[in-house]
Amino acid sequence: MRDLVKLFRALSDETRIRILKVLLERECCVCEVMQALNISQSRTSRNLSILENAGFVKSRRDGLWIVYSVNELEMNDYATAINELLRGALVNEEVILQDRERLSHATRVGPRAVCK
Repeated sequence: MRDLVKLFRALSDETRIRILKVLLERECCVCEVMQALNISQSRTSRNLSILENAGFVKSRRDGLWIVYSVNELEMNDYATAINELLRGALVNEEVILQDRERLSHATRVGPRAVCK
């Protein structure tokens, strides 16, 4: 029961659902997620941490960047079912379409670059 509650708490925020939808498109570094959602670095990192803690996403180092992706191999049954639901959900939602469009132009930037 605790696992299920943890998953629902992680998804109780619109930003985290949007981040998960972006990561269902492709793996991203923090700066790419920031660009796709047009949010700050601290907000992005905090929400990625919550999603990682709940088991939805995993991270790995790739040179200068920490890259996040959907944690499909280590998900429990609840998270897998929720992810499948999210894959098909909200596809025509305006904010999700805007996120997807910004993601298509998002790039990884170096540590000295300023992200919006």
